[in-house]
Amino acid sequence: MTDALDTIRQTVADHDVVLFMKGTADQPACGFSNQVVRILDHMGVDYVDVNVLADDDIRQGVKDFANWPTIPQLYVKGEFVGGCDIVREMFQTGELRALFDEKLGVAS
Repeated sequence: MTDALDTIRQTVADHDVVLFMKGTADQPACGFSNQVVRILDHMGVDYVDVNVLADDDIRQGVKDFANWPTIPQLYVKGEFVGGCDIVREMFQTGELRALFDEKLGVAS
């Protein structure tokens, strides 16, 4: 599990936006992951997708890493943002755009 946590830590550190999800951005394997992918794609955000179904240690490790029991999980600039419900709510209120603007310097 330590290797998985190191991999997660490194992935989050190496990329501005990371989505740990079931499946891939091209083929989400659950509705919740699909919703977050659609939001990020709609917003035009560049992100790295990590398929937790490909590695059981990563799947459990990401839950331990964030102390968050569900997947998907979104990270921006190394910080855990939340899962599907939080991302969807932030998108609807404009908070997600503001977060990307602040953290990534993305113009609206």
